Amino acid sequence: MPLRIHFTVEDLARTRIADRPAPCLELTTAARQLQERTHAVRLGAWRHRTLASLHPASRMVLALMPPRGPITGFLSGANAATPVELIEQVRSTPRTRLRASLEHTAQAHPLPSWAHRLPDDPLLLRKLCDSLEHLAGHALLPHWQEVQAMAAADAAVRSRQLLGGGVEAVLARVNPRRIRWRAPVLEVAMASGLDADVHLAGRGMLLQPSVFAVEAPVVDLDAVPQPVLSYPVARLQEAAATPLFTALPPGAHRAGPTADAVGSVLGHTRAAVLSTIARHPGCSTRQLAALVGIATASASEHATTLRNAGLIDTHRDRRTTAHVATPTGLAVLDAPSGRP
Repeated sequence: MPLRIHFTVEDLARTRIADRPAPCLELTTAARQLQERTHAVRLGAWRHRTLASLHPASRMVLALMPPRGPITGFLSGANAATPVELIEQVRSTPRTRLRASLEHTAQAHPLPSWAHRLPDDPLLLRKLCDSLEHLAGHALLPHWQEVQAMAAADAAVRSRQLLGGGVEAVLARVNPRRIRWRAPVLEVAMASGLDADVHLAGRGMLLQPSVFAVEAPVVDLDAVPQPVLSYPVARLQEAAATPLFTALPPGAHRAGPTADAVGSVLGHTRAAVLSTIARHPGCSTRQLAALVGIATASASEHATTLRNAGLIDTHRDRRTTAHVATPTGLAVLDAPSGRP
């Protein structure tokens, strides 16, 4: 049986869609994915590169982020806008909260023996935070720009769903494999198999798109100011599974777009198309044409060329499209010779 979340009219009115990724959710679910072997096509290359670059000390924080079961609260409950801010919040966790978080987690599953010493051992806590920072620096930070781009594209897709059918249309389509809307109840198939009824009592929910929470939803019923439900970004729900994070971390060698592909971008109109997509992430082909001042067919042709060159990515939802610039495309725009 699923988790059943009951909505009132007030809950539907107060339900929101996040337009940006949550660093804490992405880091904790990335840590879980590193310890799994699932989604080999989408995450296999990222998993292999990340694990090869991690120092053995990173196992310290992974021990508190197991692939199954709850993650220790002080590591998963931070409310930060960026990965760097997240690390700083964890480093400054009060001892009382740290102790209460560990005690709560220990009731669900055993903790490593050293974890119980964290509230009273500043040096040990510093080592744990260094381990967390190391993990974030290799698993998440190099790809944060791409994570943000996918979240922006998802926000565009959900906004159109919202305009076309209201919040109920969004709830019915955020994760069809795991989440089912049977008005006025949202049924969520949890990885834990949790079977319970939850009443939102007028608080509504925050629907949080995620890149690393590929399949199983993450639900935080105690979040403030309202409960949070994760779902995979629109790109992950497209029919064909394609590798994520094909770009290597900064400083690593990789072959860039071919000279012909880059050369084709340097034309005035195509450069304007790329620049417009960068300024308006998630725009549709029709919106792109209007913004640039060209025909829709021409906008579609230019977008195809840019996509083939690896400079933009396109997400599709039924008959609508959402274009976003890739990190490579943004780098072309930011380079002195690449400014349109």
